[in-house]
Amino acid sequence: MRMKKQLYFDHAATTPLDPKVLSVMLPYLKNEFGNPSSLYSLGRKSSQAIAQASDTISRILNCQPDEFVYTGSATEADNLAILGTIRANKVKGGKIITSQIEHKAVLAACDVLEKEACPTASCGRGFEIVRLPVLKNGLVDLEVLKKSLDEKTILVSVVMADSETGTVQPISEISKIIKENSTAYFHTDASQAAKHLDLDVEKLGVDMMTISSHKIYGPKGVGGLYVKRGTKISPIIHGGGQQKLRSGTENVAGIVGFAKALELIAKNRKSNNKKIKKLRDALEKGIWKSIPKVVLNGHPTLRLPNFLNISILDIEGEAMLLYLDRLGIMVSTGSACNSQSLEPSYILTALGNSYEYIHGSLRFTLGKENTEAQVKYVLKHLPEVVKKLREISPLNIALK
Repeated sequence: MRMKKQLYFDHAATTPLDPKVLSVMLPYLKNEFGNPSSLYSLGRKSSQAIAQASDTISRILNCQPDEFVYTGSATEADNLAILGTIRANKVKGGKIITSQIEHKAVLAACDVLEKEACPTASCGRGFEIVRLPVLKNGLVDLEVLKKSLDEKTILVSVVMADSETGTVQPISEISKIIKENSTAYFHTDASQAAKHLDLDVEKLGVDMMTISSHKIYGPKGVGGLYVKRGTKISPIIHGGGQQKLRSGTENVAGIVGFAKALELIAKNRKSNNKKIKKLRDALEKGIWKSIPKVVLNGHPTLRLPNFLNISILDIEGEAMLLYLDRLGIMVSTGSACNSQSLEPSYILTALGNSYEYIHGSLRFTLGKENTEAQVKYVLKHLPEVVKKLREISPLNIALK
């Protein structure tokens, strides 16, 4: 059916390409198509474009241009940070500390290492993986982190803001704890946080940081990893050595678009955050006022300004999503990476939520193009959908 409206409230999954980003990409998709490794003028123009992009990104991150590696995605960047660091430092120890609410790219890489023989383990077993628990509000338990650190710890990886609740972790505080209690490297995935938080790597105190282009109104198929000078890390993709840590012909148009998107986000961050938070708060208040038995998932205040993850009890989130989609309202029941799974969200599970609570969850993530009129449209129709679904639901869950 043709929908009269298309209201997009799923910016945690991906974002629309900014027209200004597209405009700077187009020359490198058409006439300026040279391979940046080529020595003739067409290739040099591409090489120069990458250098300019690196200068832009390094200014925003407060790092050196050669400390940023372009990848094909944030998933690849996470894999490079985890696998590359561990395999380059495995003689030092055998422990990796992460959290239960990391992106699957981090968790899956740790799963691989858990099965991979650690040369320092006398028993011949794989690397030890410590998955830090989180509190009910979504924050990592820092006491458990401190107790878990030791001389065998090679790497700690804690997400800056998770992909389902948007709860913001105290990255600089975590960095301080790590440095005071170990020699471990510290990695954070800032893919969700990059639109809204300061990415100054010196202030954050990180050794590595992942960023994703398509989460910040840039193109898909490009991401990057900040790697602090002196960090011992090995490539996971081998070939022509176009970048020291990553082989393969560079995605010039994607890199140029990535840098432009990050530049626009940094320039407009304060004004965008103010507008988006106002809309998010109006949506949240409107839902609480019009729908009974609703629970907020994640931290009530320490979360990204565009995130609203709620559980509406007594109904299925998937059913709500489909009803809303027919009305042109696009939301999510959790991370897009888990949308094909019937299992309850592992992030909401880590927060201590029951199966019934999780399956009534909806994630609204707003963006700069959302409007007050769109929020009002959602508040007009969501209560109707909930009422209809509750009338046919056999559930009657008690609020905790």
